[in-house]
Amino acid sequence: MELLVQQIAAGLATGAIYACVALAIVMIYRAIGHVNFAQGEMAMVSTYLAWQFIAWGLPYWLAFVLTLAASFVLGALVQHLLIRRIRVASDTNQIIVFIGLLLILNSAAGFIWSYTVKPFPTPFGTAPFMGSSLASAHQAGMVGVILLVLLLLFLFFRFTRTGLAMRAAVSNPNSARLLGIRVKALEALGWGMAASIGAIAGMLVAPIVFLEPNMMAGIVIYGFAGAVLGGLNSLLGALVGGLLLGVLENLISTFVPVVGGELKSTIALITIVIVLLARPQGLIGKRTMHRV
Repeated sequence: MELLVQQIAAGLATGAIYACVALAIVMIYRAIGHVNFAQGEMAMVSTYLAWQFIAWGLPYWLAFVLTLAASFVLGALVQHLLIRRIRVASDTNQIIVFIGLLLILNSAAGFIWSYTVKPFPTPFGTAPFMGSSLASAHQAGMVGVILLVLLLLFLFFRFTRTGLAMRAAVSNPNSARLLGIRVKALEALGWGMAASIGAIAGMLVAPIVFLEPNMMAGIVIYGFAGAVLGGLNSLLGALVGGLLLGVLENLISTFVPVVGGELKSTIALITIVIVLLARPQGLIGKRTMHRV
């Protein structure tokens, strides 16, 4: 029983990272109707920026805030300089552009910072959380940060004029334009916010997996799976999907000997296939209808 509780607690901590990546993926999907395959690399570059700020002697939380600001600018620039210019392109061409962006960011990070693995600090420490063996202080901090991010997103989309305008622009961009809503500007805002959320995921996971250009390769797959599981058009679904996937991964790899640690990465891919076959809109996402 104690082992079960430990694995659930560890799964929630891991799932918090998947949920953070899933939130960023869902925000991009809601803005442009496509998945950003370079989301993990954008988060990785942001984490390197945080590492650089800390290496220059800045306190962790100041580096954290500066990284969020820089990531926001990076995301908005990607949308303004690249994404808005390919909106009329075919789906295949858009996917190719996303993959190209992934490779460019990965190579640029390796060129600037090298492929040497670097340690990354944690602001929460590695001691047991409140003296408990169920979770470390860093794991508890990760869960707390992700819940805070979700709360802030909920308040933003529910109670601010900009958030309500973004929801309107996503639901019906043509009608939103007729109402005077600047859809393109809000799309850039969405990209900036998604990049900042991805940066949070990168900075939280880096103390665990260490910092190197390919650090997000496996995590972003679980982020995609979490987004699909919860629903690609639901922010709450991204949170639920990420947390469920983290717990599911830990429980299966621990209690199913055939899977173990070597095959647990396939759980994310199997989850994507099952959800797409059984419930394409995800657990919480809504089915969308298109007139033809």
